[in-house]
Amino acid sequence: MDMDKWRHVFKLDPDKEIDDGTLESVCESGTDAIIVGGTTNITFDNTIDLLSRIRRYAVPCALEVSDVDAIVPGFDAYFIPLVLNAQNPEWIFNMHVKGLEEHGPFIKWDEVFVEGYVVGNEDSAVAKLTESRTNITEEGMKAYARLADQMLKLPILYIEFSGSYGNPALVQAAQKVVHNSRIFYGGGIRSVEQAIEMAQWADTVIIGNIIYEDVTQALATVEAVKSVGR
Repeated sequence: MDMDKWRHVFKLDPDKEIDDGTLESVCESGTDAIIVGGTTNITFDNTIDLLSRIRRYAVPCALEVSDVDAIVPGFDAYFIPLVLNAQNPEWIFNMHVKGLEEHGPFIKWDEVFVEGYVVGNEDSAVAKLTESRTNITEEGMKAYARLADQMLKLPILYIEFSGSYGNPALVQAAQKVVHNSRIFYGGGIRSVEQAIEMAQWADTVIIGNIIYEDVTQALATVEAVKSVGR
C-alpha cells in the first residue's frame, strides 16, 4: 500500500450510521483510501461490519486502532495513534504495551504504521480522553513535528482537530520542519475552500464528519484536494 501518494482520505466511524448509497459514493469517489476509526463505542462487531461493506469496493482501507478489543483482521494497514501532547500516561505508552501483550506475536509489522498525533481541539472526545494539552503555538507545533519526525522517526504526523477547523498556520509550521514524516490533517473541514486551504500544507487531508452531514460537499473535496499541487 503506497501511503506516500495519498492526498485525500475519507475517515469513517464504525459508531455512525452510513447507508449503502452514501458508502458507495464515498468508496467510488476517487479518494486515495478509507480510514476506519473513531474514539468512542468502537467495537469488534461494528468495525468488522463496516469493513465487510467497504470491501465490496477496490479502495485501500486502513484501521486506526483505538481499542485493542476492536482489532479486526483483513485491513490493508493498521495505524497506531501515539498522542504526543497527551497528559494522561495511559495514552502515551501504557495502552500500546497492553496491546502488544495481547497481540504482539500475531502482528504483521509491515502493515503497521505509528501516527504521532497532536490533538488541537480541547472540546473533542479524544482530547478529553487523553487529557491533551491543546494550547499549541506555532513554535510548539514545530517541536511536536520534530519529535515525531526527527526524534521518533514516525511515518505519520497527524494533526487532529476532531470536529473543529484548525489553524492552517500550525500545519504550515509543521511542514517547515518535517523531513520524512507524512503530515496528515483531520478535523472540521466542511467546505471545498477549507479542504484546499489545508491541502496547501498537509500531505494528506482527512475528511470525516462532513460525510454524515453533507455528502455532496464531502465528495467535492476529493477533486479539490487533488488539484492542489505539493
